[in-house]
Amino acid sequence: METMTRSKAIALEEKYGAHNYHPLPVVLSKGEGVYVWDEDGKQYYDFLSAYSAVNQGHCHPEIIDALMRQSKRLTLTSRAFHNDLLGEYAEYMHHYFGYDKVLPMNTGAEAVETGIKLCRRWGYRVKGIPADQAKIIVCEGNFHGRTTGVISFSNDPESNTDFGPYMPGFEIIPYNDLQALAVAVEDPNVAGFLVEPIQGEAGVNVPDEGYLAKAYEICRAAKVLFIADEIQTGLCRTGKLLACEHENVRPDIVLLGKALSGGTMPVSAVLADDEVMLTIGPGEHGSTFGGNPLACAVTMAALEVLKQEDLAENADQLGKILRQELEDIPGDLIKTVRGKGLLNAIVIQSPNENAAWEICLALKDNGLLAKPTHGDKIRFAPPLVINEDQIRECAAIIRKTILEFA
Repeated sequence: METMTRSKAIALEEKYGAHNYHPLPVVLSKGEGVYVWDEDGKQYYDFLSAYSAVNQGHCHPEIIDALMRQSKRLTLTSRAFHNDLLGEYAEYMHHYFGYDKVLPMNTGAEAVETGIKLCRRWGYRVKGIPADQAKIIVCEGNFHGRTTGVISFSNDPESNTDFGPYMPGFEIIPYNDLQALAVAVEDPNVAGFLVEPIQGEAGVNVPDEGYLAKAYEICRAAKVLFIADEIQTGLCRTGKLLACEHENVRPDIVLLGKALSGGTMPVSAVLADDEVMLTIGPGEHGSTFGGNPLACAVTMAALEVLKQEDLAENADQLGKILRQELEDIPGDLIKTVRGKGLLNAIVIQSPNENAAWEICLALKDNGLLAKPTHGDKIRFAPPLVINEDQIRECAAIIRKTILEFA
């Protein structure tokens, strides 16, 4: 097979692929643990983790073993028939997360759409909202996916411009604003509040301490479902299994994805108790690939890795070290360091509007891969298997790079 050069790989993608992404000019061909390698064999620290999909590290051997074993037995039956792993998987998820039921899907966006449908159905069947009047409260700066339903409540022009008409039934309030939430849920037609415990795509926007707990209390008092989008913040990324656990919040609906498969295949899940989950019956929602035996086997292996390797504790401890190292970088280029666990970001202040992008290009040259978000923010989210020596080496790379621009 002909060796694929960087220039050829990028040229082919540009010519034959849709232009809906703007990647860094690096072509990756191998990954292991916290490292990835390009086609020339150059090694990099991965400081994006596929947007937190590879919390367990690239190609974790236990996850790959589960993938390989099951792929040789049975990969897909559809839900027209039972398979010998779905029940085991559902029981495993029940004991792991503590919810009555799991609804398996494939992508994060599908999990969000499923959560919206569950919330609306609960609103009509349980809360008694009049037909077609249910509302869901969402937050400014949210990112819940790219479907036409989800972009209907985005306030990011890149996400929704010229993709209308938009789906009704959503009200956008400021993030981290309890008073706005309290006013919004006074409407008896509000069925749910959909929120990211930390807004990842917005640049790791961490709310005030106590926000989630008080928001949950407000929802509970108004008989409104608290829906936590833990697709990026969950699965040990912020130093807890779920980010809501930092404030002892047990959401009514939990949305999971990304690291649920350790980065091997698209797997997502919606968790809820019977009062919510059983409002949907046979034929009313589904997915050909949702709950497939390959995904079940891989997910159980991926979740075992999180537990056995104590990755929540590792994320908590190393995140504190990383943020301290970033805060100690001299100069004014870094305006803010923010984050929790190993979901972190720096905000760049510079008269050069392309500064964050140029810094990421320099980080690449120095052996670390990260990506800007919303122009002036750079997210730092390495695989959770990283160790202290590696995190300090990465902090040194970031420091060196930032000082090159100072």
